[in-house]
Amino acid sequence: MIAPLLSVIGLQKQFEQHAVLCGVDLVVPRGSIVCLLGRSGAGKSVLLKCLAGLLKPDAGEIRFEGQTGKDFRKQCGYLFQANALFDSLTAFENVALPLEQTTRLPVSGIKEAVMSALKNLGLEKFADYFPAQLSGGMQKRLALARVLVTRPAMVLFDEPTAGLDPLASNAVFSMIKEYREQFDFTALVVTHDVAPALAAGNRLALLEKGRIQFEGTPAEFVASDDSVVRSFVNGNREWTRKEPRLDGNKTQTNRR
Repeated sequence: MIAPLLSVIGLQKQFEQHAVLCGVDLVVPRGSIVCLLGRSGAGKSVLLKCLAGLLKPDAGEIRFEGQTGKDFRKQCGYLFQANALFDSLTAFENVALPLEQTTRLPVSGIKEAVMSALKNLGLEKFADYFPAQLSGGMQKRLALARVLVTRPAMVLFDEPTAGLDPLASNAVFSMIKEYREQFDFTALVVTHDVAPALAAGNRLALLEKGRIQFEGTPAEFVASDDSVVRSFVNGNREWTRKEPRLDGNKTQTNRR
């Protein structure tokens, strides 16, 4: 397997007595698209927020390029579930914001970088439009342009197809695959949409009961005889409702 850009080792996170992550181990190879699957409430977004620095894990390690002390957040972009565009800012201003806040580029340099990002995502004619004036797909591309303008090594996608129909979901995953190849970033995509994940992902991971239940290629995922994996492959959504709890190094589950 290609050398990992990101390695997660024994990551734990709980809120009061509710353990969400109970020792997550995950490898994201450089240049890949890794799709993280799991039922609603399984902790996928919590894991992503820990990686992005929005939440502090209780235990475990996050290694970027093999180093634990390296703050990889400066090389990581985050695409929020609802895009998180600023309604009062134009498309140009939305994309310019991270450059204005994190770089010392002159105004001319920011303008050049922003217009290049908008052009690359087919939005250069809409630089003066506000988000409300754009279609849902264009808003998604605008949010991605804002992420890519800083040229991150890795992009975290939090449920990019939430609330979309199957055709729109396929289009979003096609966009991720296309732009990953064009801009050469590594992607970790949190999703519950199996079909497009199988088509676009190089590797799949399944989060269940606070741990990674499966990690492998799409072909290995489809061929797996694991009952939880099979429920995803077969479209079975009848999950057992159990809450994992931390007890030292052991994981316990309580039925509700």
